[in-house]
Amino acid sequence: MTMRTALASLLACSAIGLCPASAPAQVPSGDPLPSTPRVSADNPIDSVVAISVDGLNTDALGKLGPARTPHLHDLMDSGASTLNARTEHELTITLPNHTGMVTGRRIEAVTGGHGVTWNDDRRRPATVQAAAGQRVESVFTQVSAAGGSTALFASKTKFSLWKRSWPLSIDTTRIQLDNTRLARSVRRDLRDNERAFRFVHLSLPDAAGHEYGFMSPRYLRAVQQVDALVGSIVDAVRDDTELVGRTAIILTSDHGGLGASHSDARRLANFRVAFMVAGPGVPAGADLYELNADDYRDPGKRRTTYSQSPQPVRNGDLANLTLDLLDLPAVPGSEHNSNLDLDVSPPPA
Repeated sequence: MTMRTALASLLACSAIGLCPASAPAQVPSGDPLPSTPRVSADNPIDSVVAISVDGLNTDALGKLGPARTPHLHDLMDSGASTLNARTEHELTITLPNHTGMVTGRRIEAVTGGHGVTWNDDRRRPATVQAAAGQRVESVFTQVSAAGGSTALFASKTKFSLWKRSWPLSIDTTRIQLDNTRLARSVRRDLRDNERAFRFVHLSLPDAAGHEYGFMSPRYLRAVQQVDALVGSIVDAVRDDTELVGRTAIILTSDHGGLGASHSDARRLANFRVAFMVAGPGVPAGADLYELNADDYRDPGKRRTTYSQSPQPVRNGDLANLTLDLLDLPAVPGSEHNSNLDLDVSPPPA
């Protein structure tokens, strides 16, 4: 049974009062009670694969070009994209930005953010909710509440924070430091045609950047390697007749990097990231800012605050774009793309 079929059954039985009774479950602070989602029978997408390439400096794509990063360029050519999206404003480090990607929230807790400011495996605070001091839901909780299955594939152990935060909403968690093995696990999981959402984290560029310097020859080779891994995942979708016509792929990054570090949030090379979307209904070779001229603005070289209007495309738009593609409501309490107004296809003629 697909997620869309399950949702239709749920709505139908609710309408006539014949849904089976069950005892109320104990729900952890991060996992929502089931709610009635929006359902659109004419929406072809019921599966999203979100890929984060950790530490991808967008200049690397220009330097390497289509010849040496063919798969990332093909993703841009086959869908809508920008190489001038933004990270969260406060920090340009891994765990805070990734948590923004799945919650749709800024970082700073006192202004409504998710509160994850650290970037290691600490166990206190134990959850995103503890860091924020309030209930925090995510793309995982929303998909799960709608009857969909979710999975997390990460190449850093710090992502175990998410499983602790949303234990009932992440059905499969695979943490594997070896990016090649992790990508192989993703390809195996794609054989499960019923999975609605997968989040994939690939760390090769970030690891090479920290060891050899961002934009160094070793770093550029790592970008080439991750390009091949992204290509293997995209090809697994395209080669599966059950997936290709109903699956969207989103790709972005948590930060860039130049030289020895990426931690200075005021530096363009750190806060500028890619954002790519491909799938049914997404026009080939489209520019995301041109598609969203009324609601989002290309920031040029500016860092941008959250008060700027219109906002730039941010990596934190990922959660609600995923939900919009699946025809589900936005993450409660989210900020980025909370109106579901980041368009990845042109308006009807």
